[in-house]
Amino acid sequence: MDKSKRLFLKSKRLFLKSKRSFRRRLPPIQSGDRIDYRNMSLISRFISEQGKILSRRVNRLTLKEQRLITIAIKQARILSSLPFLNNEKQFERSESTTKTTGLRTRKK
Repeated sequence: MDKSKRLFLKSKRLFLKSKRSFRRRLPPIQSGDRIDYRNMSLISRFISEQGKILSRRVNRLTLKEQRLITIAIKQARILSSLPFLNNEKQFERSESTTKTTGLRTRKK
């Protein structure tokens, strides 16, 4: 192999490696953040649209942080700061069923 060809391949390899670099994600909980049932802005980030607690893999939390978040969410739910479920979609469905049942009774 020629020296120039080897240099070309080496430079090409270095170029490919730099292309694969990834952006490091920021941790979801900063060191100053306090995991508490009163910190609603922090807690709401770890709940899905349906009101479910997101898993550790999705949250990118440590085991200890996930436990503390779960406890804080459950305390907030008990104290009525957070709903147990997000029933907006169910409410829309129940509204439409009452309309149809109302029409059925009128036809009879």
